[in-house]
Amino acid sequence: MAKIEVVEVESSSQLKKFITYPNYLYRNDKNYVTPLLMERKEFFDWEKNPFYKTASVKLFLAKKNNEIVGRIATCINYNHNQYHNEQVGFFGFFDCPDDYEIASTLLKVAMITLKKAGMEKMRGPMNFSTNHECGFLVEGFDSPPVIMMTYNQPYLPKLAEKFGLKKTMDLLAYKLTKEEGIPERIQKVVDKLAKRSNITLRNLKMSAFDKEVELINTVYNQAWQYNWGFVPMEKEEFDYTAKNLKQVVDPDLVFIAEYEGQPVAFSLALPDLNQALIHLKGRLFPLGLLKLLWHTKVRNKIDGVRLITFGVIPQFQKRGIDSMLYLATYKKGRSKGYAWAELSWILETNELMCKAAEQMGAKVYKRYRIVEMPI
Repeated sequence: MAKIEVVEVESSSQLKKFITYPNYLYRNDKNYVTPLLMERKEFFDWEKNPFYKTASVKLFLAKKNNEIVGRIATCINYNHNQYHNEQVGFFGFFDCPDDYEIASTLLKVAMITLKKAGMEKMRGPMNFSTNHECGFLVEGFDSPPVIMMTYNQPYLPKLAEKFGLKKTMDLLAYKLTKEEGIPERIQKVVDKLAKRSNITLRNLKMSAFDKEVELINTVYNQAWQYNWGFVPMEKEEFDYTAKNLKQVVDPDLVFIAEYEGQPVAFSLALPDLNQALIHLKGRLFPLGLLKLLWHTKVRNKIDGVRLITFGVIPQFQKRGIDSMLYLATYKKGRSKGYAWAELSWILETNELMCKAAEQMGAKVYKRYRIVEMPI
């Protein structure tokens, strides 16, 4: 029987294999969306991506009979451990076939790597933190993932569970469709709240993008500061993320809530570009760009959005601002021709946000799971 060998990624050719392995693994899966190769290469560029300034990352490939049969990454996020006062190491970018021997070999290498570095727990999947893609998909396998959400086959979390990793948190994805609409009573309640609270909503000003990003960064770090797993984003990393999102953001779908001229909440919805990317197979050139234009502009294929991030600073929570932002996004999305929205992800323990989503008529349709184990 052939032995499974695990090697650390050290060259650009190995990195390309690491990035593209899932494309081979899920080649016959109609719901898999191939990431853009150029975007992934930049994400894994230690010099370009400021995340790596405060993290230690290792990438591994599993080989059998000289063929790539799996991948995994480890990450020690120093900001996370300092913020939460814990010694946790993360695993992510975990993909392999439905083969426990391969899965356990990869997870064992990750565990040993993190333990050697002094970590006490292994948690994941995180690619690489809660500010990035995270979680095993455990419910909702009947449709492709939306933009910046993970995807896997049902067997993968089961292999991790067999290894000894246990659930620590579920992340919920809600779906709201135009058929459901917004209950009239919610509209009335929101109108009353808006008058009583003196909160005003405005859209993102692209002409002052850098200044707007600075304001949003401040709200972001305050709004989520008490959330499970949250890691504050320093200016350089937030700017880097914002620069990438600038290429796809629709300012009409970004709302900033202000009280007496000061920002106290914001929400960001992105058109679900995965509906176009699923046709590109990871490449923009030479024909990919034409395909992207075809599936977005010409055929108007994108009919949904993802409400990707949403936060209210603590002293303004429980004032209905969440419902105001949901409603404003819904109305604007409908006026622009979108038929549905995914609200994701929301911690299963975040009763305030879950309740606000459900009051709007949204229903849980996908569930993602974070698991962990002592090491």
